[in-house]
Amino acid sequence: MPPISNQKIQKIKEQILFYLYNIFPKQVFTSEISRELARDEEFIKKILEQLNKNQLIVKINKNPSGIKYSRRRRWRLSNQVHEVYSKHQTPNKSQLKL
Repeated sequence: MPPISNQKIQKIKEQILFYLYNIFPKQVFTSEISRELARDEEFIKKILEQLNKNQLIVKINKNPSGIKYSRRRRWRLSNQVHEVYSKHQTPNKSQLKL
């Protein structure tokens, strides 16, 4: 299998960020993200780790009860990135002043 170009990896990262922005503040598992983007789960996990390292997304290691996951991880967009995305989105009709 040929390697994926850096340009395509960048586009996949953008798709992940856009998906997480659309469902914010919901936290989703790696498998849900890979299913949504129709990509391999291990490949998506690698990209999510890169985005986490760049502080664009947040990794959640514990379930709502505070018990640490042994294998699974949930992800969400970081608050700072969500604010930046929100500022740069075009306003929809309900936000426009008439």
